[in-house]
Amino acid sequence: MAEDVLPPHRIVVVGGGFGGLEAVQRLAGAGAAITLVDQRNHHIFQPLLYQVATASLATSEIAWPIRAVLRDRADVTTVLATVAGVDAAAHRVLLDEGGSLPYDTLILATGARHAYFGHDEWEPFAPGLKTIEDATRIRRRILLAFERAEIEPDPRLRAALLAFVVIGAGPTGVELAGTIAELARDTLPADFRNIHTQEARVILIEAGKRVLPGFAEDLAAYAQRSLEDLGVEVELGRAVSECSAEGVVYGDRILEARTIIWAAGVRASPAAEWLGVPADRAGRLLVQPDLTVPGHPEIFAIGDTVSVAGPDGKPVPGIAPAAKQQGRHVAATIRRRLGGHASPVPFRYRHAGSLAQIGKRRAVTDFGWIKLRGTLAWWLWGIAHIYFLIGVRTRLSVAISWLWIHARNQRSARLITQGTQSKSQTSNPLAEHKP
Repeated sequence: MAEDVLPPHRIVVVGGGFGGLEAVQRLAGAGAAITLVDQRNHHIFQPLLYQVATASLATSEIAWPIRAVLRDRADVTTVLATVAGVDAAAHRVLLDEGGSLPYDTLILATGARHAYFGHDEWEPFAPGLKTIEDATRIRRRILLAFERAEIEPDPRLRAALLAFVVIGAGPTGVELAGTIAELARDTLPADFRNIHTQEARVILIEAGKRVLPGFAEDLAAYAQRSLEDLGVEVELGRAVSECSAEGVVYGDRILEARTIIWAAGVRASPAAEWLGVPADRAGRLLVQPDLTVPGHPEIFAIGDTVSVAGPDGKPVPGIAPAAKQQGRHVAATIRRRLGGHASPVPFRYRHAGSLAQIGKRRAVTDFGWIKLRGTLAWWLWGIAHIYFLIGVRTRLSVAISWLWIHARNQRSARLITQGTQSKSQTSNPLAEHKP
């Protein structure tokens, strides 16, 4: 009588970001049946989303179809769907259009969205930057602001159109503000006849006492000086109290501006709500040291979805290297379990350093043991980002784009998409005309 063949261990991974994709790739050859489910069909290199938003790179240079990335993995099934919840008792992932996915092991890598600290009504006026759609929407608003200013006869409204507000001075906010300033100062002047794009104002607003709070103070001070050299107005110690179609209120000041970008905070996905387990104030699921969900050893959670302490006792930062490290740890744990070794091993985060670009020739890098600033840091920042891109073609394309910007001050991705401009939009920059 033939022996019964056991079905393969079923692993469902929710989320195709850095952590989820890393876990899938590290599980190659584990003998499991893996299902990767994501609400989008592409993996995004999020650290460079701001370059799409500021017309420096095309969307195809920082995003790749998940199916193409995993085409050689016969053990992986990719599902395009939105997850609505988890039935932990039945071991099933629930999909929003009906149906479910059974699992023996579940990895939640569902990421985060921008948070408005109780003011979600601000989102239409101050979009955040987490997806390709966000990036192209912001790019559209930035470029349309210049187009509308070109034909606007009212000096006051023209000034409001040429005012760009970035809220939040972390790495994303600093990078956005610096690149918008360079776009206005170096790239666009020769393209317009009725406006001087160099007169555009870029205002970076931060409620805290300094920019780049996660960096050493001397690097943060250098970053602020560099931003101011680019013409960015840095406003510190003033929290935004209102965002509207007319502009922002921060501290006791009212600023008329038609383009506002939110880079001030994030909120985790509802994974903790799905499972009914504790979360922190940002909604991040509080996991065990081995990244399992309390009470559910068969469920792991990683990346922006979770809060877990690092070696210094502080929460591990929500950055790509941390998510990738967590994905590797979870994959190694699952492999040990499949091999009959069930003892939990705590996750150990190793900080690889922090990098932020300020302009096309300036950056700061903080590796703890060594700190760099200026042109050398900019080259290191570029090399590090190119290294982590997927595929030789993409690396070459991005490198050529950056060298062209560096040499000629030209950004080739200045396309206004997602609709056309109607006549009424000249007086209402937030109107979105759908064809």
